[in-house]
Amino acid sequence: MIRYIINANKFNVLGSLLLKPFILISFLFLIMGLIFTFYISPSDYQQGSAVKIMYIHVPSAWLSLMTYFIMTIYSIIALFFKMPFGFIVNKAVAPIGAVFTLICIVTGSLWGKPMWGTWWVWDARLTSVAILFLFYLVIMFINISFENERVREKMAAIFVLVGSVNLPIVKFSVDWWNTLHQPASISKLSKPSIDPSMLTPLILMTLSFMFIGITIAILRIKTEIISKERVL
Repeated sequence: MIRYIINANKFNVLGSLLLKPFILISFLFLIMGLIFTFYISPSDYQQGSAVKIMYIHVPSAWLSLMTYFIMTIYSIIALFFKMPFGFIVNKAVAPIGAVFTLICIVTGSLWGKPMWGTWWVWDARLTSVAILFLFYLVIMFINISFENERVREKMAAIFVLVGSVNLPIVKFSVDWWNTLHQPASISKLSKPSIDPSMLTPLILMTLSFMFIGITIAILRIKTEIISKERVL
C-alpha cells in the first residue's frame, strides 16, 4: 500500500479509483454536517449562534496542521530517500493548506470579536498560526520563482522542514503560554469537554473538510504528474 503513496504512477492509478467515491463522501458529510450545524446543534448561552463558526474554524485549523505535517513527511521522502514524488505532493497541496489556514484565521477573527472584543491579538496561538500561513505562502512562491526545477523543488522542501518546527508551537501554545485562545476541547487522552450535540456536527464537518481536501489534493497531484510527463 505504501508504494501507492510514494510512487507517481501508482498514485495516479489509486487516485483515479478514489476520486469519484471521495467526491460523493465529501458531499454526504458536508450535507449532514450543515444539517446538524443549523438545525440540531444548539446555540451557546453566552455566544449565541456565533459559536457555530466553530464548525468551520476548528476543522480548518486541524487540516491546516495536518496538511503541513503531510508536506513535512513528503519533504523527508524527497530529500533523504530521493523520491521525486515528494516534490510533486508538496507543490500540489501547499495551496490547499494555505486556504485552510486562511479560513482558520478569518473565522477565528470573526469568532474572537464578540468573545474578546477585538479581531486580533498577538498571542502565542494566533501568532504561530499567522507564521504557518506565511510559510505556506513562501513555499508557494518558491515553487514558481526559480527556473531550475531541481533547485526550486529542493528549496521548497527544505523550507517545509524548517517550518515544521512551528507545528508543535501551534498545537501546544495554549498549554505552554497564557493565551486568550481556549485550550483544546477534544483530546485523545481525556473525555471531550464539548457536549455531544456540538461534537457530532464538529466531527461531520471535519470529515467533510478532510475528504474535500483529499479530493482536491488528488486532482492537483494528478495534474502535476501530467504536466511533468509532458515536459519529459
